[in-house]
Amino acid sequence: MKIKDNIDTFNSLIKRRGFIWGPSPEIYGGLAGFYSMGPAGMALKNNILSIFRKELRSFGFGEVECPTIMPEIVWEASGHLERFIDPVMRCHKCNSVYRADKFLKEALPDLMIDGLSFKEMEVLIEKNNLTCPECDTNFEKIEEYNLMLKTKVGTDTIAYLRPETATTTYLLFNRLDQVMRRRYPIKIFQFGKAYRNEISPRQGVLRMRSFDQFELQMFISKEQEYEFDEFDDVKDEELPLLDWKLQGKNSEDPKLISLGKAIKNHVLKKPAYAYCLFLAHHLTKKLGYPDDVIRYRQHSPSERAHYADDAWDLEIKTEQYGWVEICGIHDRTDYDLKRHGAFSNRNFEIAMDSDPNKKEIPQILEVAFGIDRIIYTLLETNFTVEDERINLQLKTYLAPNLVAVFPLVKNKEEIRTLALEIHQDLQDNLITSFYDESGSIGKRYRRQDELGTKFCITVDYDTLEDNSATIRDRDSMEQIRVKIPKIPDIIREKLLESKL
Repeated sequence: MKIKDNIDTFNSLIKRRGFIWGPSPEIYGGLAGFYSMGPAGMALKNNILSIFRKELRSFGFGEVECPTIMPEIVWEASGHLERFIDPVMRCHKCNSVYRADKFLKEALPDLMIDGLSFKEMEVLIEKNNLTCPECDTNFEKIEEYNLMLKTKVGTDTIAYLRPETATTTYLLFNRLDQVMRRRYPIKIFQFGKAYRNEISPRQGVLRMRSFDQFELQMFISKEQEYEFDEFDDVKDEELPLLDWKLQGKNSEDPKLISLGKAIKNHVLKKPAYAYCLFLAHHLTKKLGYPDDVIRYRQHSPSERAHYADDAWDLEIKTEQYGWVEICGIHDRTDYDLKRHGAFSNRNFEIAMDSDPNKKEIPQILEVAFGIDRIIYTLLETNFTVEDERINLQLKTYLAPNLVAVFPLVKNKEEIRTLALEIHQDLQDNLITSFYDESGSIGKRYRRQDELGTKFCITVDYDTLEDNSATIRDRDSMEQIRVKIPKIPDIIREKLLESKL
């Protein structure tokens, strides 16, 4: 099957099987940048969140939840009102609007566009004689476009929908400092909605106006950043790192290197920050991405935010969109707490470990996942077509259904009753089961393959004689006969094997 055919089949699948729908609302033609998750998409999302939450608790992280709307002063302090902007080009003839850096990346794919100033982008546009794709008109100057969504609370309080979850977490620092008994680093994560008024969102759920974020924050002292005990446990972990100095020479190929060696060779500066790269990698590998589609790309000094000491993007290689960022790992220094301390007249200083008489404002290290991007890239990288059979090879514990149960025929009451009993027994054992008696057995298998269901259990005429049912494996399509009372234990064993 050709790549284009493969992509078309995939795009059809995610709608047809209820993973992602939109733009929403579809019945009114859709509003760009807004998508809905169907039942399969929500089940996959919740399974991802469950894995992340479980793993992070084992690493000592706690979870918070904050409002999605904050007053204007918050975003003035954070710098979003001043700096959260995109470069926009408007065609004054046909009124088309383009984001300048994205436009240039598509038009000049061999050049490094990230980090260029407005003036530098204007020079490139003029030098390469780039015009409006719609009407061939020359562009004028690039304009600033703030991505914040503005609203009012009550009758007169100006507020904004948050463009990321991180800032709302920082605002809790004094409370967190108290409940965590001033033991550093303070490890916190938050999951929730964020909103960005994108100019012309494209690429489906990869660039939306309303999206889900899952962000980890570590509040930490400068001293701990360099003397971080937990780094010793992960220093031998190897990650595919592509530092900014190599990107112009061989932008596709990262270098597999241990975190310890990356610190020694000055690819990374701080052990605590390297530990954040490990956390991002650990969570990502739990989701089942193949090694060859993962890389970590460092921001160049001109690309980094003005406050950042270091920044890397965790990217996944896709057929449809190339390398897609699913996570950013940022060393935010003490910028955020300094700004919010100044604007709120609060003191965020903490005592240093080595000298309690000396005080400093904590540094912030951040790991920021885009959950919608994870869902898309997971689906695409696990999607296969072989001999016209679509198979979604998700990790066993991530699939919307862990098990599906079928009666071979539905008009034989004894078979149907046994199948329903097996289905209910699995549910009672907290094993996600889906019951289906509609259509031929072949079609039912195919439906579950397309959803990523790892095991299908079929009750047939032999079941009435031997009290056994057939368990069929999604990937190998091998079938084994198992006594009905043992089915939950067998499924649990197979689930455990998939997690090892």
